[in-house]
Amino acid sequence: MQHIDLKGKRIFVTGAAGFIGANLVMNLLETISPVTIIGIDNLNDYYDVSIKEYRLKEINKKAENHPESSWTFIKADISDKSVINVLFQIYKPEIVVNLAAQAGVRYSITNPDVYISSNLNGFYNILEACRHSYDNGAKGVERL
Repeated sequence: MQHIDLKGKRIFVTGAAGFIGANLVMNLLETISPVTIIGIDNLNDYYDVSIKEYRLKEINKKAENHPESSWTFIKADISDKSVINVLFQIYKPEIVVNLAAQAGVRYSITNPDVYISSNLNGFYNILEACRHSYDNGAKGVERL
């Protein structure tokens, strides 16, 4: 297995307010220095939003204790292609971790459009942004 050095990298984490995303962000802040983390989450109400807000507060506390690193949160949906394109242009991530997804198997039966939008279109937007990060000879995303 190849070791990937994350020190000094710009890491884009989708689903950053979710259980796995928030724990990943906090672990990165705790173990990698310096690191720049850009998180995105739409904070939808499938799960209690207050839990997601609590996780974001915990991430902010962790970030305050690690001033050599930076944490930026954007409330947005990965299914919005223009938002993803702008964020990639601004932040130029080197590493992308896509953890955003609409949860809930039963809910997918009654609301399939939500899943298509988030889980398929959203992931497609991330893939395309990664692909276009190399345009005009740019360094681009190293890892997805």
